[in-house]
Amino acid sequence: MEAVTRITLLGKPGCHLCDDARAAVERVIEGRPGVELVERSVLDDPVLFDRYAEEIPVVFIDDRVHTIWRVDEGRLGAALDARAPVARGVR
Repeated sequence: MEAVTRITLLGKPGCHLCDDARAAVERVIEGRPGVELVERSVLDDPVLFDRYAEEIPVVFIDDRVHTIWRVDEGRLGAALDARAPVARGVR
């Protein structure tokens, strides 16, 4: 079974920065197998709302905060590349 890296985008409806972040994440993960995007809204969870409402969008990689407010595509891509398994025996 192939390991999956989960990118979680935490935002809310009507948030233009969240829309920008989604587009950036989608560009970065395009063509990267084993990476999935999950979206959550702070409006659906009071705990997340209390913690992150002033920081959205928030991008998590496997439940760890990667960035808030704006996505740096190069930085996100490098973080994902660093997590990619190394092919063994391939030269």
